[in-house]
Amino acid sequence: MDPEISTILDWIDMGDLALPEFQRGYVWNRDQVRSLFDSLYRRHPVGALLTWKTEPQTAVHRGTAPLAASSVRLLLDGQQRVTSLYGVLRGKEPPFFDGDSRAFTGLRFHVENEVFEFYQPVKMRDDPLWIDVTAMMKGLNVRGRIFEAANNDLDRYDRWGARLDRLRSIKERTFPHVELTSKTIDVVVEIFNKVNSGGTKLSKGDLALAKICADWPDARNSIRSKLDKWEDYNFTRDWLLRSVSTVVTGEAQFRHLHDLQSSEIESGLERASKHIDWCLNHISSRFGLDHDRVLFGRFAIPVMARYLERRSSNPMDERERDKLLFWYVQAAMWGRFSASTETTINQDIDALEREDGGLDRLLEQLRLSRGTLRAVPEDFGGWSKGARFYPVLYLLTRMGEARDFGTGLELKSSLRGKMNKLEVHHIFPRARLAGKYRRSEVNALGNFCFLTKDSNLRISARPPEEYLAEVDPGALESQWIPQDPSLWRVDRFRDFLAARQELLAKELNTRMESLLHGDTRWLAPATVEVNERKDMEAVGTVEDTNEETQIQRLNEWIAENGLRKGEVDYELSDPQTGRTKAIFDLAWPEGIQAGMSSPVAVLLDKEKLEQANEGEFRAFTSVREFRRYVERDILPADLAA
Repeated sequence: MDPEISTILDWIDMGDLALPEFQRGYVWNRDQVRSLFDSLYRRHPVGALLTWKTEPQTAVHRGTAPLAASSVRLLLDGQQRVTSLYGVLRGKEPPFFDGDSRAFTGLRFHVENEVFEFYQPVKMRDDPLWIDVTAMMKGLNVRGRIFEAANNDLDRYDRWGARLDRLRSIKERTFPHVELTSKTIDVVVEIFNKVNSGGTKLSKGDLALAKICADWPDARNSIRSKLDKWEDYNFTRDWLLRSVSTVVTGEAQFRHLHDLQSSEIESGLERASKHIDWCLNHISSRFGLDHDRVLFGRFAIPVMARYLERRSSNPMDERERDKLLFWYVQAAMWGRFSASTETTINQDIDALEREDGGLDRLLEQLRLSRGTLRAVPEDFGGWSKGARFYPVLYLLTRMGEARDFGTGLELKSSLRGKMNKLEVHHIFPRARLAGKYRRSEVNALGNFCFLTKDSNLRISARPPEEYLAEVDPGALESQWIPQDPSLWRVDRFRDFLAARQELLAKELNTRMESLLHGDTRWLAPATVEVNERKDMEAVGTVEDTNEETQIQRLNEWIAENGLRKGEVDYELSDPQTGRTKAIFDLAWPEGIQAGMSSPVAVLLDKEKLEQANEGEFRAFTSVREFRRYVERDILPADLAA
């Protein structure tokens, strides 16, 4: 017999129903909670539950609440619905909760209009027909309140009372329930992925973690503590598990973790963490790549970690260390891991560990794949923060002797962390180029430099021929600004870009040579056909001044309504490779109300809809439609915040 909702909630309280360790946390927002209760109230179908009945001693579950002694059901499908029901009907979070409880607190029901909305004090405070759903479900008698509001109109009172009874009866709704027994975790996860085809499937890393947690229950917390330590880089759990796999097994595939003992995994996590720390410390101190927006080539780090693991008993000297760092930058610059990540990592590890292998073999493999590792001016021809060489420009700024235009302060890698993060400055301000050059030219890498926030604000939109003349010539040279003042005029902008690209390419090659300590053979052309050079640009941003103005005004309108501004030119990255997949004109990746609304993007270019949908963004291709959404669904709820 299918259980009633009240029975399912009792199962949770008694430890008969829990959440398996491989399940993700609670991700619903208020719109989804409201929709669920509206469907239940109107007797619409809301899907089924899928559970796995197993022994409590083998039930690796989330949270610390005790389980029932005899058997336990692990919830495979229906977590978001069950969590929302528990949160609203019980008025508290379930024991396995991991998310933002604001998504289900404060739900109200209007007995006349029969609608569900979250509490808005201005709208609801003086209207007795708005009923607190949680309070009523917990036993509060609200009939006296609506009787008074009915003002002796018994027909109205009876109608409202019937609606309250209908609302209360939600607890008596049954959920179609399928229960699995005697299944292995592999089979269970496979079933989970099939039934969750409409949602987020478990990754290979999730499956590996599920197996690891079966023998090492604290694995998830241990992995999370490592990731928290590197929060500035926004690494994923899958990335860390892949690093552990390369360190322990010499293979990138997660399946190689399945046969390891928990003690081997635990030891491997500590060793991988140590090697990753080494990599990040040197990448940060030498190149200034100290946060996620500029750290590229993150899948080179598992290869470096494997190399360090093999060399752990024989410390590297300065030359070997710099050669390894040279390989890292080169692999990152040329998009070594932009496709077939596992295969590429395995190829690189094989180059390190084969009989005739080693670091030189690894470098030669990269050089042969490229034809040459020497940069040319065209490599800096990309545009926007999504360009492949954007982190390279940042690297040059932090690695060399670049100085701030206003203060003369050296912008070295020793200024580390988010508090010292530099700002992108348009050398030729956008306002000066508007209507004269394409968006891709205005936002060309050659028109970018990095300054402190104060200097950026002071320059503002001043003409370049005016403010550059006031900057110390040494500071200009340190930022690779062409010294010919005639190139600082707007009508010579394209000539300025070409000249600066040459300076940047020359500086990059010089810096790379310095890492090789005179062994420049790795920068010599290889005797193979050179791969065609292409800037693998992401789908771009708005293309003309009119659209840019629309985005600017829209963001100002958002701020005027007391909401936080969106990110202009937001970069949607591939979680596996770290590469930019698309650049959205304006986006709120955590929702306009963080944790309470869906990720939102404004796309004035409809070609980016596919990327937005893949990233689970609610996308709007019209400013008017976006404003309507905010006015209808966001602003009323914001009043209750």
